Amino acid sequence: MNCLRSIMTALGGVMLCTGTAASHPGSALDKVLAAYDQDEHRDLRGVVVLHEGKVIAERYYNGETADTLHDIRSAGKSVTGLLVGIAIDQRKMHDPDDKVSTYWPEAKNSAIGDVAIKDVLTMRSGLAAFDADPASPGNEDKLDAAPDPIAFLLSAPRADPPGSRYRYNSLTAYAAGVVVAKATGSSMADFAQTALFEPLGFRHWKWASDAAAYTKGQGNLSLTARDCAAIGEMVRGQGLYEGRRIVSANWIRRAVAPLVGISDSDPYAEGYGYFWYSKNQQINGQVVPVSFASGNGGNKIYVVPSRRMVIAITSSAYGKGYGQQRSEALLRAILAVEQQD
Repeated sequence: MNCLRSIMTALGGVMLCTGTAASHPGSALDKVLAAYDQDEHRDLRGVVVLHEGKVIAERYYNGETADTLHDIRSAGKSVTGLLVGIAIDQRKMHDPDDKVSTYWPEAKNSAIGDVAIKDVLTMRSGLAAFDADPASPGNEDKLDAAPDPIAFLLSAPRADPPGSRYRYNSLTAYAAGVVVAKATGSSMADFAQTALFEPLGFRHWKWASDAAAYTKGQGNLSLTARDCAAIGEMVRGQGLYEGRRIVSANWIRRAVAPLVGISDSDPYAEGYGYFWYSKNQQINGQVVPVSFASGNGGNKIYVVPSRRMVIAITSSAYGKGYGQQRSEALLRAILAVEQQD
């Protein structure tokens, strides 16, 4: 493997390059990534492509480097989902059928209190919260502006019976993060450090907390593109990373399974699991199943088991529809190239 500076390092057990590009110069895959050097929107940040856990392409754009921390926005929800699984694996929690109030007794008389954890993780909490509707009582902007986010959550009304309707919203994911904190007796960020990030070899990261000092389970997690890829590789490995069990295989299977159909409300996904998406991509006449974490602006962790691949994309196209379009186009182009090799 040739790198821009020809300096190789081993980070987190995955062979990575320290320059701005890492692939076979002149290869079709390198050309796919290099084409975005001239993208009209100057907010693509990084792309890391793994095959069987090894970097086969890596490129950074518009001032980003391999060491830059990047806010992956709602892709952090997928990490929250993994942490719920780890808490269950460690018997700090018992079962996704448990109610929120099992771990958070103060929530017992609220709309969120008697919601099953599994319905929280599949965005079927029933709360009157819908991020696409600014008028929704539980809209994420109102959550962010709340001086007491916990009181805001506990006062959120119910719109639907729990488990009956998928409604994407950050308030429900925030509830999942609070439950993890209550169940583990620590901040979710501290739990993530010891249970997930350190085992994956992360050296630096940031996860924002809110006005109530709770880690934002709904997002605002900042990672490097390489570390995003490491999370994807662990998911591809069914919870194993470098031979070490991080999350149970059973939890990973449930997390990425298309438990809820969402194609009628999301043009970029067909199924939703435990804060993880799925879609069958049609690539040159072949069906390629893809599981992924997704964040505002086009931030993605794509896991492609049939190709033994992971593709991590960081992007700052926050609030811009083209960010999601660009990331899916990158995914499809990379898969098309690899299919031909």
